[in-house]
Amino acid sequence: QVQLVESGGGLVQAGGSLRLSCAASGRTFSRYAMGWFRQAPGKEREFVSAISWRGLGNKYYADSVKGRFTISRDNAKNMVYLQMNSLIPEDTAVYYCAAGGGSNWSSLSVDYDYDYWGQGTQVTVSS
Repeated sequence: QVQLVESGGGLVQAGGSLRLSCAASGRTFSRYAMGWFRQAPGKEREFVSAISWRGLGNKYYADSVKGRFTISRDNAKNMVYLQMNSLIPEDTAVYYCAAGGGSNWSSLSVDYDYDYWGQGTQVTVSS
């Protein structure tokens, strides 16, 4: 059982940066892969980034954010982060943190393979 709480969203000007945080309960946090998804108004939820629990952590990014966003985790603090740089208005969405048992791209890049979800945090990028 894992409970997730996101924070760090807000309003930022295009070109700016935000860092989202996800606090997870449970002492088995390090055994879960962690992902970030987002959903804009009128759009389906889409994959943003994910990090595996094994070793140093394999990282995955959607093409739309590659080179701009960085995912990381601190297992000792039960935290996962999404550093978002060079933000553009198209990044505006509610961002969700998720935890699951996936171990490869085919599992980590789809929302239905995650077991736990946070409530979401709003990110708004103005032009």
